[in-house]
Amino acid sequence: MILDRKASPVIHDAVEFEYKLPPVNKQNLDNGLPLYWLDAGVQDVVQVDWIFPAGLWYEQKPSVAHATAGLLKNGTSSHTSEQIHEALEFNGAQLKVSAGNDYATITLYSLTKHLPALLPMVYEIITDATFPEQEVEIHKHNAIQRLLVNLRQCEFVANQRIDALLFGEVHPYGRFSKKENIAALVREDLVTFYHIHYNLANARIFMAGKVGENEVKWINDIFGKPLSEKTEIKPEVFSSPVPAERIYRINNDPNGVQGAVRIGRLFPNRHHPDYTPMVVLNTLFGGYFGSRLMSNIREDKGYTYGIYSSLSPEINGGSMTIHTETGRDVVDNAIKEVYHEMEVLCNKAASEEELLLVKNYLLGGLLADLDGPFSILQRWRTLILNGFTEDYFNSNINIYKTITAKELQALAQKYFSAKDFYEVVVV
Repeated sequence: MILDRKASPVIHDAVEFEYKLPPVNKQNLDNGLPLYWLDAGVQDVVQVDWIFPAGLWYEQKPSVAHATAGLLKNGTSSHTSEQIHEALEFNGAQLKVSAGNDYATITLYSLTKHLPALLPMVYEIITDATFPEQEVEIHKHNAIQRLLVNLRQCEFVANQRIDALLFGEVHPYGRFSKKENIAALVREDLVTFYHIHYNLANARIFMAGKVGENEVKWINDIFGKPLSEKTEIKPEVFSSPVPAERIYRINNDPNGVQGAVRIGRLFPNRHHPDYTPMVVLNTLFGGYFGSRLMSNIREDKGYTYGIYSSLSPEINGGSMTIHTETGRDVVDNAIKEVYHEMEVLCNKAASEEELLLVKNYLLGGLLADLDGPFSILQRWRTLILNGFTEDYFNSNINIYKTITAKELQALAQKYFSAKDFYEVVVV
């Protein structure tokens, strides 16, 4: 067949494609630890994640979860912080440790061939971190200095305060860093949290890249060893109190010319049937560059360089937040337009053309995600940590493709009432 170079190729909408999440393999190590792995990609690289119940939800003392994660790789009984970092650099690897609201994650990026050299080091860090006193003091000093610098930024303060307003300051999702809490940390706080929440028996392991049975064996040789007794973790149950006031104004910089605006409300997490439809509505409303908020408040009114809305689904709840920074003299005008766009979505269904654009945006982004092993692994991690199967992924695809403008309008009428949103403005 001769290719006709004068004829343009057929352009297909993303909604026309079929979407299939590549399968993940599950294998229990010799000690029963679950390992989820997938062989994908063409480069000899690998990502390994160790997930622990060690996020803010589990901390008994403020700031201990972040401090423990930050110092986990800063010394063991056999290696100093410098030796650990030198070993990682020598092998061209990266080891990241982070604590989120629910989980702490240890992530190793490496060339596949270097796994046998690196896995014993990671095992040592997980099972034998020592938290040297000097490292703890350095961490506290640096964390306080970063916090003091960040507190001068209106957007940082606004992000702290909107979560605290929605969930309450004692709730893990609303708790924010304070100088006095960081200063009050002592080494024993970190050691106690570490022994309880980084117990390897509580871990789930994920691996992706150009990997196979050899790499699984390497993982099993190191992390399949006999385990100590599994820690019984019973996290507290928290509730989110109704805020006393709906609108908060904070004067952070008397000479500032810009205001950071956050408008938010509590919203169900992924287990609620309205969550996935709201992903579509949120995208149309403020979730991408062509959204209603961007078209009105940036392009038409010129109040801001950027405005967007986002959903934050956590294991034990969630929220929806509109974010922007705007000139302090037009803050009120910008807020007024946000509520105006909510009202429009409640009163008039979106056009089929606009809805198709949103669907193509969502599904096109999904196509890109399914093109690489690490992003595929992230998809599986989210499903597994939330207790879902591949059926949830397939159901979401179907909703993205078939949801109607009328259904989105009904969803807006349910959730876009101005009285349900709370405002924080920091100038």
